[in-house]
Amino acid sequence: MIPSSDWTAAARVVRRLGFGATGAEVDAAVARGITAHVTDALGPGIDPGVAATPPPTFARVPATADMTTAQKKARNAEIRAQDQAATTWWLKRMVLAQRPAGEKLTFLWHNHFSTSNDKVHDAAAMVAQNEKLRSMGLGTFRPLAYAMLTDAAMLRWLDGGQNVAGSPNENLAREFMELFALGHGNGYTETDVREGARALTGWRVTADRTPQVIRRRHDAGSKTVLGVTGDLDASSFCDAVLDHPGSSGYVATRWWQQLASAAAPSSATLNRLTDAYGSRRDLRALITAIVTDPEFGRGSIVNSPVEWVVGAHRALAPDPSAADLTTMSTTLKNLGQLPFHPPSVGGWPAGRAWLSTAGTETRWTTAMRLAAKPQVTTIHDASPADRIDAAAHLLGVGQFSDRTARVLSQHRDDPVTLTAAALNSPEYLTV
Repeated sequence: MIPSSDWTAAARVVRRLGFGATGAEVDAAVARGITAHVTDALGPGIDPGVAATPPPTFARVPATADMTTAQKKARNAEIRAQDQAATTWWLKRMVLAQRPAGEKLTFLWHNHFSTSNDKVHDAAAMVAQNEKLRSMGLGTFRPLAYAMLTDAAMLRWLDGGQNVAGSPNENLAREFMELFALGHGNGYTETDVREGARALTGWRVTADRTPQVIRRRHDAGSKTVLGVTGDLDASSFCDAVLDHPGSSGYVATRWWQQLASAAAPSSATLNRLTDAYGSRRDLRALITAIVTDPEFGRGSIVNSPVEWVVGAHRALAPDPSAADLTTMSTTLKNLGQLPFHPPSVGGWPAGRAWLSTAGTETRWTTAMRLAAKPQVTTIHDASPADRIDAAAHLLGVGQFSDRTARVLSQHRDDPVTLTAAALNSPEYLTV
């Protein structure tokens, strides 16, 4: 059955604002109308799935200079256990969320303000950062950017605590301009980086994970960043960078590439996006403009491992057990995209890097495991002749290509293998 153009357009929006999409979710979006769906997806409201998965709390894992080898080993084991608990908590919330746009955008912000617990070694600080990304990610960009600039996990990740008057560390200032707010080579100089580092001197994270400025460690001299001169601190540094004329286009382009297409937006589209973003730097307006833009459907995006694994669970195993969550975590580590563990400050790779042959076996094993779980789906219930269409609808694809359909037709009598093959089809791996 060939889906209507309205259904196909709605499926694209639902999938990109979530983790995959079931046919029922797309049907509901079509019935509401895409504008109403986007407004609801990005609007406030209580999500029962989110409410059922409150963030975990973690006790401090202190270290002392006189710890024995056994004590150090026990401390490291506790740090690893907390890290695993944080990861499985977030994966469970992604699966259970009934309005998944909030978790999807939080994950994309995690990729934008990339921070890894491989270096932070503090699950509580990572979860606290995660909560900021969630609560502020559809507000205005300036408060979010400043919150990340002075965040405990970020300060540890980019050596903010080592940035002191007389010996500035440039990491945070450089990455804030290059990756978070302005873009590589987009109007700043090495002098701006050095001066920005001076503006950010003095911050440290206390034992209870509170970021604070130690005045005697802050460089109170005059600095000039992007043409702004004065006794700049973190707040005025943030303003100087965000006020640069290149910042709005960079933020809009980066979000277009995360939600719409691997290619940069056309100049006409970029103008529409920056107009929506506006002088207030309105993130909800920007995201809305992206997913409703006339050019939104002209590009494709390869599903990342998190999007693929979470989406498959939402369709086939929407109530994951503790064992399921542990397996999800292991699968994502093997595929190279474990939440809270991006490989660098630049985040994870995108595009066809996720379609490597190295991941093929892992994806197939995962798909077969999910497809074999006890479940009631339209794929199993449908007659063999209708199972391909049933898979397309269940997985929010709508229709498979003739080539994919020929492959799937070989498994009409085996709904488990057919489902696994559908999960690994080009139509499901890209959106």
